[in-house]
Amino acid sequence: NGLHAEYQQWQALLDEIGSARMDQPGVTGDWSIKDIVAHITGWRRRTVGRLQALQRGEPEPPPPWPVHLQTDDEVNAWIYQSRQAYSVQAILDESAQVFQALISAIEGLPEDVIANAHRLPWMAGHPFNAAEFFAHFHEEHEPEMRAWLARLEKAE
Repeated sequence: NGLHAEYQQWQALLDEIGSARMDQPGVTGDWSIKDIVAHITGWRRRTVGRLQALQRGEPEPPPPWPVHLQTDDEVNAWIYQSRQAYSVQAILDESAQVFQALISAIEGLPEDVIANAHRLPWMAGHPFNAAEFFAHFHEEHEPEMRAWLARLEKAE
């Protein structure tokens, strides 16, 4: 399905970058590829929690970060700090595990929930599809990652 294709493209980009370069800072500000992967995984973890609660017919759970954090910048800083000591491999493993949890959570949703997902407050009217789960990556991080990789390869 579309989600698997999106994930394969994501993996292909990470493979092209290579794990040896993933902790070099400067991709976006001081962030490395590892930091971006941790960032995307952190937010995706919240999505998984929401979908699992939906699957069980429960209310939306608290986020996986301290609830007093209100802004995206605060959450991003917390994700960054909480994953700094992790190795590149640990971040990649966590990313893969959370993606598998996302697939399982989506596959466990009833069709009527998927068809009406645009009504979920956190979907903000967006359709429930693979593109939506990768939109932030494509819009914000993929161009930065590809530009950084091109600069690196030009310098080599």
